[in-house]
Amino acid sequence: MNALDPRPLHARAAAQIASLIATVRPEQLDGPTPCDEFDVRRLLSHMVGGTRRIAVIGAGGDGLALPPFADGVPDDGWAAAYEEVRELVRAGWADDARLDALVRVPWGEAPGRIALAGYVMEAVTHTWDLSEALGRPLALDPEPAEFALVIAARVLPDEGREDPELPFGAVVPAPEDADAYDRLAAWTGRRPLVTA
Repeated sequence: MNALDPRPLHARAAAQIASLIATVRPEQLDGPTPCDEFDVRRLLSHMVGGTRRIAVIGAGGDGLALPPFADGVPDDGWAAAYEEVRELVRAGWADDARLDALVRVPWGEAPGRIALAGYVMEAVTHTWDLSEALGRPLALDPEPAEFALVIAARVLPDEGREDPELPFGAVVPAPEDADAYDRLAAWTGRRPLVTA
């Protein structure tokens, strides 16, 4: 893992998220997502807030001092809010030395490269959540999802997910023809939305 540089994949995942957010229509903001506790608006808030956290961590600050949500964003401001934090990530992680610096993230202390890889997994997982909630409006780039699936398999063992405080449910079966996003969703305990 020492040679790992997750910045390019994070940039690709973030560009994809930006494209997906640009498709959100106002009437979709109150709609459900595969995260039971989030509607689309709250999921966007979490995506912007989480991205802001990893940007601050990359810049050497205490990202955990920030809330995991971005409250106060107007309904027509999600695309701009995400673009702003996306740029902060790029700037915050520009120095190669940050990849080896120990940083503090919600799951503990880790080298920057490992922390950012974890945030790639989170970003890609929430990309699937948002895509599902919006009716899969865009074809998704498979490479970030393949990377995220490898990370998820390493850091999220199948057993021990009974704790209700964990944000991941038990692994669910993935269809035989599942792509990397659907396999990642299944590994993190998510199920597709059932739409009429």
